[in-house]
Amino acid sequence: MTAGEVILFHYTVSPFARRAVWYLALRGIPYSQCLQPSMLPRPDVARLGISYRRIPILSIGRDIYLDTRLQLPKLEAMYPELPRLGASTADQRGVERLLSAYMTDGGIFQHGVKLLPLDLPFLKDPRYFEDRGDYMGAKLSVEGLKKVRPEALGEFAAAFELLETTMLADGRAWILKTDKPSLADIEAVWPLHWISGIPGALPRDRFSPEKYPRVYSWIKRFQEEITAAKKRNERPKTLNGEEAASAIENSSWHEEEGIVDGEDPLVVAEGLKRGGMVSISPTDTGRAHKDVGRLVRLDKDEVVIEVKTAKGESVRVHAPRHGYKVRRHGGDGRSDVKL
Repeated sequence: MTAGEVILFHYTVSPFARRAVWYLALRGIPYSQCLQPSMLPRPDVARLGISYRRIPILSIGRDIYLDTRLQLPKLEAMYPELPRLGASTADQRGVERLLSAYMTDGGIFQHGVKLLPLDLPFLKDPRYFEDRGDYMGAKLSVEGLKKVRPEALGEFAAAFELLETTMLADGRAWILKTDKPSLADIEAVWPLHWISGIPGALPRDRFSPEKYPRVYSWIKRFQEEITAAKKRNERPKTLNGEEAASAIENSSWHEEEGIVDGEDPLVVAEGLKRGGMVSISPTDTGRAHKDVGRLVRLDKDEVVIEVKTAKGESVRVHAPRHGYKVRRHGGDGRSDVKL
């Protein structure tokens, strides 16, 4: 891949956005940012013709990438002159992918939401529960958070215990025994870094540097590396929504269109064809927000659709196959396949 202009749509306290920000910082990749509100609506995203509600969103040229599980591998393929963060051997790649699955697909982040201290200011705002209820696909409330907190504490204790007694047990600085933090460290650290940094989220008697000395030392080392990397790098330029959209619309394509794999079971079952209209949406959180566009590519790793921005310009939206639903879409704007 060639290196196009990188723009990150995010808000600074988003745990998922931190994954992308950390990756960009550790590799020293220059980028611009378009800061977003923590709750809907997000007019800057809608301006791009995108209904997707999750953060972060990454654009490289006229190609727009959803989900950090796709964004990080795309960035890894860029800037060959810079040291990469991904694993170099098959067994290390296995550890990296399993950590991603455990922390992301395994629901550790969702359990972290249940541990938010109930005296946080935004938890007193009814709009928060309405917005995050839409995100989670379930009704949320203060009383509901109280009820599920014990279960969430157990899940986080298991995550701390796993890292303390296995991957960090021999005293290594980083998960894969690297000299610097790697992608495997990002995959493992982000929910623990997030929730341990919120005062009152984890009870001191069950979670402390004395109980989990290796985990807490690792989190501290990781933050020190991020702080140092940000000091070395040029600060990202902040764009408003109009500036970001203009930069994207006036860019060239970052990737070739690719192909639609005619032998893919989904392509066969749905009768999907290149150029046909499809909808894509996450299968876990934010699944009510579907994007509809012309199918450009579908292979084992990703699905790509072409959509129109508010100004009528074409951009391509990329989503990973894993964790996303793809359905044929009728010309009248309604899905012709029962969901």
